[in-house]
Amino acid sequence: MVTTAELLRQRQAHVPRGIATTHPIVVARAKGAVVVDVEGVEYIDFAGGIGVNNLGHCNEDVLQAVRDQIEKYLHPCFHVALYEPYVQLAKKLNALTPGDFPKKTMLVNSGAEAVENAIKIARHATGRPAILAFEGAFHGRTLLAMSLTSKVTPFKRGFGPYAPEVYRLPYAYCYRCSFGLTHPSCQVYCARFLKDFFAKYVPAEQVAGLIVEPVLGEGGFVVPPPEYLAALKSACEQAGIVFIADEIQTGFGRTARLFAVEHFGVMPDLILTAKSLAGGFPLAAVTGRSEIMDHPPVGGLGGTFGGNPVACRAALVVLDQFEGKAVLTRAVAIGETVLTRFRDFQDWCPFIGDVRGIGAMVGMELVVDRQTKEPATALTRRLIDRCREKGLLMVSAGVHSNIIRSLMPLAITDAQLERGLAIIEESLRELHVLGARGG
Repeated sequence: MVTTAELLRQRQAHVPRGIATTHPIVVARAKGAVVVDVEGVEYIDFAGGIGVNNLGHCNEDVLQAVRDQIEKYLHPCFHVALYEPYVQLAKKLNALTPGDFPKKTMLVNSGAEAVENAIKIARHATGRPAILAFEGAFHGRTLLAMSLTSKVTPFKRGFGPYAPEVYRLPYAYCYRCSFGLTHPSCQVYCARFLKDFFAKYVPAEQVAGLIVEPVLGEGGFVVPPPEYLAALKSACEQAGIVFIADEIQTGFGRTARLFAVEHFGVMPDLILTAKSLAGGFPLAAVTGRSEIMDHPPVGGLGGTFGGNPVACRAALVVLDQFEGKAVLTRAVAIGETVLTRFRDFQDWCPFIGDVRGIGAMVGMELVVDRQTKEPATALTRRLIDRCREKGLLMVSAGVHSNIIRSLMPLAITDAQLERGLAIIEESLRELHVLGARGG
């Protein structure tokens, strides 16, 4: 078997530098919440394939469904001849997504494709050009998705010009309020600001859709106030704007509900899913109101590999497991444990500025100074590296990459979860001591 050093050399020679890899290890196998590298070193996984492995690596039921499917057919292409797994998955997503109205679903390969198609559908249905997005948003790396994304480095620098008619609003990031206000006395001004926005930047009658993550993912695991999304949805309804919920990272149990919007009592016009939808296989979906989804003409939507039958079979098993509710119950327990421990760390660690979360989606924001809230980007990188050296894989988030985010598989055991949290605490204490010594 190839060594880590040799594969890293081959990677440098054959793979573009622009494709980042957080950890310099080479995976040999993975199961549940554990990754093993080619040197035989085991790591507890708090990254989960960046939110893909909510049910754990190599879920046995998913594997069995995939084995069964690959013996039948791999790719007839839905545009050539339909097949049952696509239709059954669409039916299932129509039933499970929030909203007591008729829905339809189209399947694609990735979150970015889902975003692009949602915008196409919203524009076609409304006959309007403009799209509203948010500060701190991440919606993908294709041209339109990148235009919607709000992080210059590394996602946007040097890749312009961007797609036109994208307008950006402040998100309800209470720890770093764009308006210098405090919740709840602010009365969620960041949502009410839409009226001024329509007067100053783009008229409401020119806006096709508003796309929002119910909880910011790459933007820093920012949980908005309970009334925020409902206020946005109400404004959209009044102006005839399609409300698009990007649940690509928040979906499928990460927030201890199947979808994060369920916490906020909002029924999106369109809802986007991907990542954990198919248990590790590339698959994404746009699900929404039938009258909106049916607006584009025959042939106006699609893609060669969209709704691949193998991925569809995997996704059907994933949804079956979530319908059993045990996974969501486990997400509640994981979230309570992580949130409590992160807040315990905050009590003694001066460079933890904020801890926030909902369900198992918990973020810990590191700052140089709690008063100035200067992002501690370098320190966050050091923490991630130190944790890896002790056997834990993590990834950061945030515009300044200074937030630790919890994306461990919901299949993680109590012992694995405790070991991972103990590694974080041990590493934080060591960095605290080094900081006190000027190291």
